[in-house]
Amino acid sequence: MSKKIPRSNEDDYSLAILRERQDFIEANTPAKLDHTRQFSFDPAVMSGNIENMFGVAQVPIGLAGPLLVNGEYAKGEFYVPMATVEGTMLASYNRGMRVIKESGGVTTTVSGEAMQRAPVFVFPSAREARDFDLWLEDNFEHIKAVAETTTSVGKLKEIEHYHAHNMVFTRFNYSTGDAAGQNMTSKATFVACEWINKEYKTLSHYLLSGNFDTEKKTSSVNLLKGRGRRVTAEITIPREVMINNLRISPQQMHYGQGISTLSAFLTNSSNNAAHPANGLAALYLATGQDIANIGESNQCTTYNKVTREGDYYFSITLPALILATYGGGTALPTQRECLQIMDCFGPGKALKLAEIAAALVLAGELSLGAAAKIDKETRTNEWVEAHERLGRNR
Repeated sequence: MSKKIPRSNEDDYSLAILRERQDFIEANTPAKLDHTRQFSFDPAVMSGNIENMFGVAQVPIGLAGPLLVNGEYAKGEFYVPMATVEGTMLASYNRGMRVIKESGGVTTTVSGEAMQRAPVFVFPSAREARDFDLWLEDNFEHIKAVAETTTSVGKLKEIEHYHAHNMVFTRFNYSTGDAAGQNMTSKATFVACEWINKEYKTLSHYLLSGNFDTEKKTSSVNLLKGRGRRVTAEITIPREVMINNLRISPQQMHYGQGISTLSAFLTNSSNNAAHPANGLAALYLATGQDIANIGESNQCTTYNKVTREGDYYFSITLPALILATYGGGTALPTQRECLQIMDCFGPGKALKLAEIAAALVLAGELSLGAAAKIDKETRTNEWVEAHERLGRNR
């Protein structure tokens, strides 16, 4: 007979109930909890972040840097905390950061901001759906006013609307301050939809999420319209800096990037980069982000060229970078400390963190892009050699 996990209606985050769950696990599973029992903070701070808590996962955190960023919000050198269990990764990002520093820094630009909730409205016929499509445009200001009654931070910027069959798929696009904003936009959009439901009599029904926000997965709509923050990181690397640090010429790198882009097209990949999810996941885990948002955030495009002077230009645009410096898991003790390392904790820091994240991704792309080549003389591969030396936990 299955047994219920212990819970407390009075205080489900007390040390007493945690011990009950720990004892329950040891009594009903093969595990002996020596490490997950141990943590250094009051479990009461976890309320709102997790249920049925019994311990803490200790993931190694390393430091990469300095990362030189010439941004509008992130300016100067930053040391970046990265939580991962993949050996060689921080060493590779550090190498990319050295190239960036010797090249004068990476330039970052934020060009968009939008967090969505995407209700779908269903009608008896396509004609009535088409008419509602037009009504939405005429009544945007009314809908905006209603939605914004639920939040002092969120602002409804736009309602995208797409008519198909007897349905209108929408994306309510908000700015959300320094929060990621999924919960904020859900509440605001629900209130707005209830107002629409009352006002528009021919509406059959609606779903609060019609899956058109494509939350936690890649999509063409996010690639074009954005989700979270749209950030571009770009750099021009002098030829000698590239050869001395990455042991590859601009022409060789450009050649390899062209083949990689073709492969991305043939495989219908979410991006033509090497591994943006690596750096983002490590940063997200260290700083209290919703790690599942890697589904959107790793989507990107890269562009590169050899300049007329023979140097190497490389850029990456991340159209759906979802992160926060306030709310969610950012205030938890470990994650707060990691954000403080970059001076990115609290209100007013989200765009700064977004620029650091984009610069971090660029550093990883440069290093791995160069490491994939085969040395013609020694017939060795830096990627394989590095993992043999640093990445095998024997």
